[in-house]
Amino acid sequence: VQLQASGGGLVQAGGSLRLSCEASGGIFRNYVMGWYRQAPGKQRELVAAISTGGSMKDYGDSVKGRFTISRENAKNTVYLQMNSLKPEDTAVYYCNHPPNWLLRRTFEYTYWGNGTLVTVSS
Repeated sequence: VQLQASGGGLVQAGGSLRLSCEASGGIFRNYVMGWYRQAPGKQRELVAAISTGGSMKDYGDSVKGRFTISRENAKNTVYLQMNSLKPEDTAVYYCNHPPNWLLRRTFEYTYWGNGTLVTVSS
């Protein structure tokens, strides 16, 4: 499956952005989906994950209460609504799909699509 993330940009602290990730080449509704990010000099980390039907969601501690993940299976798209952005949210954001829900934080991916850069100015 091919994954294309978009929606990043430059925003001031306190602002909002909505990221989108469109999948192609697979059966999207069968995939657990996750948003991940990697800041300069840091390891990639899970930002948010959503189950196949959307009933389960998981967030990284640093974004809880500020970010919301959602999906539209009919459009093969997963979204990340980011509010109250902080400079420490600056990173390249990627989407991916772990083999199952339990592996959303630990799966070692061999493929990453093109991420989208989010820059939050103070």
